[in-house]
Amino acid sequence: MTTLEDCRAFYAQEIRFAANLTTPGLVEAFARLPREKFLGPPPWLIGSAAARALSVVGMGQMSYVSVEDPRDVYHNVVISLDRAKDINNGQPGSLALWIDALALKPGDCAFHLGCGAGYYTAILAEVVGTGGSVVGLELDPGLAARAKENLSGYANVTVHAGDGAGFDPGLCDAIFVNCGVTHPQAIWLERLRDTARLVMPLTMAINPTIGQGIMTKIVHWRAGYSAEMVSPVAIFSGGNLRDPALEPLMANALRSGGLLKLKSVRRDAHEPADTCVVHATEVCLSTAELSATASS
Repeated sequence: MTTLEDCRAFYAQEIRFAANLTTPGLVEAFARLPREKFLGPPPWLIGSAAARALSVVGMGQMSYVSVEDPRDVYHNVVISLDRAKDINNGQPGSLALWIDALALKPGDCAFHLGCGAGYYTAILAEVVGTGGSVVGLELDPGLAARAKENLSGYANVTVHAGDGAGFDPGLCDAIFVNCGVTHPQAIWLERLRDTARLVMPLTMAINPTIGQGIMTKIVHWRAGYSAEMVSPVAIFSGGNLRDPALEPLMANALRSGGLLKLKSVRRDAHEPADTCVVHATEVCLSTAELSATASS
């Protein structure tokens, strides 16, 4: 009979190849953690990938298969946490790819915004180790309570319930934003140490709960902030982290392909230019190379 440990080991290797993982300790974290612990009691609802793709673009409803055997959750699949709110434990291959882009190291301080029930927060905690720390933040108070309980065994994790727009995580080596936004918040950029990484989904709203766009990696250098695409993304929208005035600009940036060409995030005062993909007061998403923005 196949054991849970066997399933976790196979699952971790499946994720390793699906996401081409390179971060030391990340595959091992997926192999160790009991995913079922973070899902609530069975039965669990596994989302259909094909139906999810149709639901994202408004062409259908998400469909699910109900399972009760914990071995069944060890696949590269989405699992519902709150079907009424369209909140899921996301697809591991995608989340692993984005976590890998953070380039975590033992001892790092990480911030996970939108931590849900805590599964991927635990993955971060495993990778940074006991010498590192993770701050988790979840807007939904029920989910935050579940995350606190699920992560109670981690001395290096602190979970807060609250609004990501005003929350100060302190200085970070890595920030992982797990909900769709129109722009990076100023406080996220300000809390990045030198060479620290911010991975976040820049999205346009497709429907009231889901956005579609580009998962973006921003790195803080002495000269400023570089930016590059990690992958396409469809994700739950962070309504409190979206600027209505930027929604049409983000939609245009996606349709024109401008977001695919991002090179930097500018915080200096400047007039709108051809390189400005989404130009706002606090930040400007730009196709200009970092060295050029630093000298302007």
